[in-house]
Parts: sequence; structure tokens; C-alpha cells
Amino acid sequence: MTATLVKETSPPGTGLVERARRSRRRARIVALLFVFPALLLLGALVVYPVLFSIGRSFFDASGTRFVGGDNYTEMFRDPATLKAIRNTAIWVVVAPALLTGLGLILAVLVEKVRWATAFKLLLFMPMAVSFLAAGIIFRLAYDEDPHKGVLNAAVVGVHDAFKGTSQYPTARARTGFGLAKEGDGSYRTDAGVQPGGSVSLGLVGVAPKDLPEGARPAYPAAQRKAAADEVRGVVYLDFTPGGGGVQGKVDRRESGLPEMRVEAVRDGRTVADATTAADGSFRFTGLEPGSYTVKLPASNFAQPYQGVSWLGPALVTPAIIGAYVWIWTGFAMVLIGAGLSTLPRDALEAARMDGANEWQIFRRITVPLLAPVLTVVFVTLLINVMKVFDLVYIIAPGDVQEDATVLATQMWLVSFGGGNNQGLGSALGVLLLLLVVPAMVFNVRRFRGSQR
Repeated sequence: MTATLVKETSPPGTGLVERARRSRRRARIVALLFVFPALLLLGALVVYPVLFSIGRSFFDASGTRFVGGDNYTEMFRDPATLKAIRNTAIWVVVAPALLTGLGLILAVLVEKVRWATAFKLLLFMPMAVSFLAAGIIFRLAYDEDPHKGVLNAAVVGVHDAFKGTSQYPTARARTGFGLAKEGDGSYRTDAGVQPGGSVSLGLVGVAPKDLPEGARPAYPAAQRKAAADEVRGVVYLDFTPGGGGVQGKVDRRESGLPEMRVEAVRDGRTVADATTAADGSFRFTGLEPGSYTVKLPASNFAQPYQGVSWLGPALVTPAIIGAYVWIWTGFAMVLIGAGLSTLPRDALEAARMDGANEWQIFRRITVPLLAPVLTVVFVTLLINVMKVFDLVYIIAPGDVQEDATVLATQMWLVSFGGGNNQGLGSALGVLLLLLVVPAMVFNVRRFRGSQR
């Protein structure tokens, strides 16, 4: 009897399948090894802080007593937090829309500029500047002193070119020497003067070095006699360099005050006016008989125009948004310009051949085709402005910091900037996270949709 040995064999191809499985497992392990450092950093720098902040928001300032949702209710009762929410809403409404609109307009116009690359580089350059440096730059640019702040220097220059400015803001009259001060800041003579008479109006409070160039001694003008139908006078600096002289009297070395406006008033009505010459002299001619009061209007003593309080409570938020726009306009322009370069040119040319003008092409073809790009730019900027911190903290002075605060700065101020309440600060951080997450989810879905 013979036995036949039958050898069991595996189905064909089983070895290849096993090798493929082992290869895939090795590939997954290698991929995990490469991804692990990034996952570790992501967990340490993002996931853990988020979870810790959520848990910390349910405890008191010391972190030892559980308070539940008290921090969240306190957050919406605090006037400073409500102001931060209001300012954040202003940022969200204004900045992304303004930047997207500017980026779109500049991207379209740059296509028609000969030196388009240089222009794009110039507009994109602020992106290379850190927010700290940009904040310092604009803090100086917005300085209220026209000698320091470039914006106020320009505003004051334009104002003075059209309206002029007083040369004697510190001038004043000596008490008891013939001039009385009015409630509006002007000066008038105590006693009336008749035609054919003369008056000497002495002022002090002007440093000799501040006298206008070309000012001449007032003494010769004070000696002139007036005609029968005129009133003469001189406005002078009642101060003798080096000492000496008599108060209330024009001495030989005392200077006239040129470019001073003078009025003759009768029965409460201005009947004549004049401007003093280089020696301070003036005269009113053709006067009818009667008593006149000589007046120096308040405009002669008005304080110089100091410009706009850019960093005051009313304008500090728009001023900081302006700095933000300066930084991010190039970003919006470049992204929209990249989308503009992919538009089908045949559609634009067909519209031109059909008689459409450039505005119609822009409104009905360019903008609709760019809608996906515009949406991405808008949402990206929306996320960015919700967490803006550096510019607000650096540009806003300490006395208006509360007027400019947004959620990110308020979170820092409450937690570390003097409040020392990490529980309330964590609640603010959670609120900020809840506001940012929907925009982030929308942006991720847009990217996935564009890839499909």
C-alpha cells in the first residue's frame, strides 16, 4: 500500500498580498515618524493651550476655586470688555472690506501701469515690516506735535496756507495802561479817540527773538500827527532790550509789531480796519466826527493751529485701522492680482467687441469671475483682524488704550497687564476662539471645494 503525500499549497498570489500589506504598514510607520514632531509641536503649542484655557476659564483669578460660568457673565458686564467687543466689530466690518476693495482696484489698475512689478513691490514692502516696527512708525507719524508727527505737519501746513496763523499767540496788554481785555480775547482802548487823535497800544509777552523779520522801531511812527479826518496809532512791544524805558510810553529802542489787525469801532460796529506796518503804525482815514474805540481783535492772539488729535479717543481706532491697511494692502493686491491673471482673456475681449466699456467689464465680468478669490482674501483678513494685537497695543497711548482696545488686547490686559485675572482672561480667549473658528471652517471648506 502506497501513501501519497499531498502538500498543501497557498492560493496563488497570497505572498504578494502579504508583502504589500507589510509595505503599507512600514510606509504608515515611516509617515507617522515624520509627522510625529509636527504633531507634538501642534499639541504643545495649540491643542494644549486651547484645552487649558477652556478649563482655566471656569476658575477664579487665583485658579484655585471653581466658579463655573461666572467669568463669562462677568465678561459681558464689564464696560471695558463691551468696548473691546464694539471695537472688534468695527475692525471686522471696516478693515477686511476696505482692504479687499483697495486690493481689487489696485490689482486691476496695476495691469495698466508700465512698471507694474516695481509698483507691486512698493505696495507689498510694508508686509516685510514687523507689526512692532510699523506700530512705532505710525505712533510717530500720528504724533500731535506738528514738529514730530508728519501727518499733523502736513495738516498744519495746508491749514496755515489757506487760513493763516497768528504771529503773537503769547502777547498781552499791561493792566492799567489804556487797554482792556474783552471776553472773547480781544483788547480795546479804555477811552475813545476823536479823528485827528493818536493812540499808542503797548503789548508785552513777546520775546524779542520771536519778532517777525523786518520789524522796525516804533518811535518814529509814534511821533507822526494825524490829519483832521483820521486816527493814527502804533502797536508796539512795550519792552526795551537791556532794561530801561518807561512803561506805557514808546521809547526809542522799542519795536513795532507788524501784521497786527486793528479795528475802529463806533456804536458797537466796526467802521474801519487796518493792518500795522513794519514799524507797528496804522491809520484810519475818512472818519466822520465822533468818538471811536480802537480794538485789537482776538485773531491777533489766537493760538497756532495744532492739527488733528489722531490718537485721541474719537479717532484712535480709525487711525490704527489706517496703519493696518497700509501693511496689508499689498497682500490683498498680490492675491487678487494672481487671480486676475488667470481670468479667460477671450471673455474680456468678447465683451469689448460687443461694445462694453471698461466699467461694465469690471462690474459684470471681472468681479463675478474673481468672486472665489475675493472671498478667500476677505475671510483671511477677517480672521486676521479678529486677533489683531500688536498695532493696537503699540500705537494707542496709555490714556486712550481703553478707547482703542480690542478683544486680543483686552485679554492680555486682563490677564497680565495689571488685571492679573487669568480666569477672566481665559474666558476672553475662549470667546475670541469661538468667533474665529467659523471663519476658519469656512475658509477650509473653500480650499477643499477649490481642490475638487
